[in-house]
Amino acid sequence: MQTTPSDSNALDRKARMKIAFEDLPAREIRERIRDFNETFLPFDAERAKREALRCIHCPDPAACMEACPGHNDIPTAMTLIEQGDFLGAAAVYRKTSSMPEICGRVCPHEQLCQGACVRNKKGEPVLTGALEAFVADYEREAGRVEIPRGMPTGKRVAIVGSGPAGLACAEQLVQRGHAVTVYEAYPAAGGLLVYGIPNFKLAKRAVQPRIDDLRRAGVTFVTGTRIGKAHTIEQLFAEGFSAVFIGVGSGIPATMKAPGEDLPGVYQSTDFLIRTNVPEEFLPPEMRAKPRIGRRVAVVGGGDTASDCLRTALRLGAEEVTCVYRRTEAEMPGGKKDRALAREEGARYRFLTQPVRFLAGPDGWVNGVECLQCELGEADAKGRRKPVPIEGSNFVIAADTVVLALGYWPDPEIGESTPDLKTHDWGLIEIDRGTGATSRPGVYAGGDDVTGPDLVVMAMVAGRRAAASIHEYIMGKD
Repeated sequence: MQTTPSDSNALDRKARMKIAFEDLPAREIRERIRDFNETFLPFDAERAKREALRCIHCPDPAACMEACPGHNDIPTAMTLIEQGDFLGAAAVYRKTSSMPEICGRVCPHEQLCQGACVRNKKGEPVLTGALEAFVADYEREAGRVEIPRGMPTGKRVAIVGSGPAGLACAEQLVQRGHAVTVYEAYPAAGGLLVYGIPNFKLAKRAVQPRIDDLRRAGVTFVTGTRIGKAHTIEQLFAEGFSAVFIGVGSGIPATMKAPGEDLPGVYQSTDFLIRTNVPEEFLPPEMRAKPRIGRRVAVVGGGDTASDCLRTALRLGAEEVTCVYRRTEAEMPGGKKDRALAREEGARYRFLTQPVRFLAGPDGWVNGVECLQCELGEADAKGRRKPVPIEGSNFVIAADTVVLALGYWPDPEIGESTPDLKTHDWGLIEIDRGTGATSRPGVYAGGDDVTGPDLVVMAMVAGRRAAASIHEYIMGKD
């Protein structure tokens, strides 16, 4: 059924259900694996209107809105988009989201808003994520993005970490009139958004303007400064800050402790992605050398980071790129969408395969991964069946480069250097889930340093929640 947006007021749900689905346009595979530009093509205005028309406007509470961690008012945004009021739709998203231009790109929408769309029962959901990104980009191109500054309160707040939690917290606090300083250990602000997510998923051009918005609103960024043992949380209070928010993420790579893990050519995923995806001017001097990529690359792990490494290796010219995972695909923690893209681009998968040793070639460089075949045993405490190696099933996968994408642990440094700050599980910070308050008065936390590795949108929501509590705390002290 071909329907124009001008007909939208007359459309009932049955008519909307008949509007044909058009999938999100992607760049040709042969083209996109030659560079690090974004995979998907943006909507144009008419395409956005047609897609919004597919929304059948469910009764409140709409499932898509309930499934969104930020509870964006998606139905209202869809109505405005189908009418061509893109600026109005962007304003709706910015009421509940500190970064719709980012969440619209990187959220696993198939697990959140789109996954909850009732249209899934008879076809394909409304592409709400792409529409969110479209209206946020439209608003920026129109020069209409501005963070309002509140009346100055005379209060100062320090934010440690400039990832999604820290940026969201800063955005909310500056609107309440507080002076905000964000500390970042890397040379550039952005945290995970700049240093952890590859450009083909999240272009830096979508991140840097949001950081510039915050600067224009009065937020100060202090980069190349690590808060922890050398410059402590207690020192921040001594310098006059009324409260501190910790949003440092969970960025210590997990290791296998397997023989040969320290061989040349075996990279940790963070190091690999930073060296290959981040502009040189944003890199510390010791990380500016590019990884050496061989003809055959093995990536160990099954999460989204593993997919990012697979797709990065293909763009760097590797001919054979293989994901090695010790369970089956059904147990993989990463998103199906990212795996599908990796397969489209040429990545292979070997399941029920447990690496046990990394082998060196005559030149001392890694040239193979010794593995054991596995079978699935009993379920663990989380319900996932444990991989059980089969004795004597050893075999070797040839690899000139190996990337370990095994997950992340929290950095224990802040917990160890801050008196009365309670942590657990190797450094995760304990908080009141309703407020973000830690056990140390005046210190709040949110994001991956509290939950472990999680979604960008969850960190963003945590930063916003903590900002509201910080405001009440520092104003209540008067």
